[in-house]
Amino acid sequence: MADLDNKEQAELDPADMEDVEDVEEEEAGEDSKARQLTVQMMQNPQILAALQERLDGLVGSPSGYMESLPKVVKRRVNALKNLQVKCAHIEAKFYEEVHELERKYAALYQPLFDKRSDIIKAVYEPTDEECEWKQEDEEELTDEMKEKAKLEDEKKDEEKEDPKGIPEFWLTVFKNVDLLSEMLQEHDEPILKHLQDIKVKFSDAGQPMSFTLEFYFERNDFFTNTVLTKTYKMRSEPDESDPFSFDGPEIMGCTGCTIDWTKGKNVTLKTIKKKQKHKGRGTVRTVTKTVPNDSFFNFFSPPEVPENGELDEDSEAVLAADFEIGHFIRERIVPRAVLYFTGEAIEDDDDDYDEEGEEADDEEGEEEADEENDPDYDPKKDTNPPAECKQQ
Repeated sequence: MADLDNKEQAELDPADMEDVEDVEEEEAGEDSKARQLTVQMMQNPQILAALQERLDGLVGSPSGYMESLPKVVKRRVNALKNLQVKCAHIEAKFYEEVHELERKYAALYQPLFDKRSDIIKAVYEPTDEECEWKQEDEEELTDEMKEKAKLEDEKKDEEKEDPKGIPEFWLTVFKNVDLLSEMLQEHDEPILKHLQDIKVKFSDAGQPMSFTLEFYFERNDFFTNTVLTKTYKMRSEPDESDPFSFDGPEIMGCTGCTIDWTKGKNVTLKTIKKKQKHKGRGTVRTVTKTVPNDSFFNFFSPPEVPENGELDEDSEAVLAADFEIGHFIRERIVPRAVLYFTGEAIEDDDDDYDEEGEEADDEEGEEEADEENDPDYDPKKDTNPPAECKQQ
């Protein structure tokens, strides 16, 4: 067969060989143009958006497998789906009991939180025993070094005024947490210096699921309220129209409270002046308007959810962020406030991201690349070959 092939090639006219080469060059040129066109298309944001929309439409679309099943098998699958609906209803009851358990343990936590509040407000001065806290690095310190550190701390205290309680405790917590600090404006800070406590109150037994955040303020020049509240209504039951979407209790809506602002102190509003020109006479007048102002205290005036549950996109975004903040305050801030004050809880949150592992992987890849680019590198002499090269 090889001889025949050689004979056929030998019989080809040289001109025919040139034609073959021309065709191959044309095909290569067309491939190159196609690749260039593809690159240009993928760099066009409109085309990319259209492709993404098409791909999004395919997500969750039926593969056709279910339609191909025999009727008797489809009947059994429907039975499994009915069982799944029953599981969703049992799961809903589970979360209702969890809510009751949260209520029970909230009562156990509250005396500790009340004592925390008393220390912050300088109502209660903790004893030396209560203030004793062993640092991790104290084990390595000698008695002489400990005494020296104690004297230095006492000297610093003598140089400063004796503060009452823990000044600006909650303001510091808010400023330390990104989710909350993004809401803070400079004009909010003088008010939040008067914030003395935040409590979580759960709905009573037998009542619809809800929780209320209570913000306690000392007397101040900004408003007459001593407590500002925000209540979140929850639901723990599958949606009849889509029971498989149930994934635990969801916040259905929230209500704030009216803040009784002192005249001229309402930071949620600002006054602007606009000049208006009369079309006929050409005279100019200055008009004063009151418009909404960015402030943390807008948190207590969330958008109202209409009875039909339909909201515009802006209101939906505001409520989604609001629910996230309310849940975070309830679940993390109130129970672990001192750790957010010191920053330790923030460090714990950062530890959830394994950046060192990613850096280690990158370094390993760089080392392997360096070995491959090294002219003196001989893989046969490598005592630690890559895992995929080892004998099985």
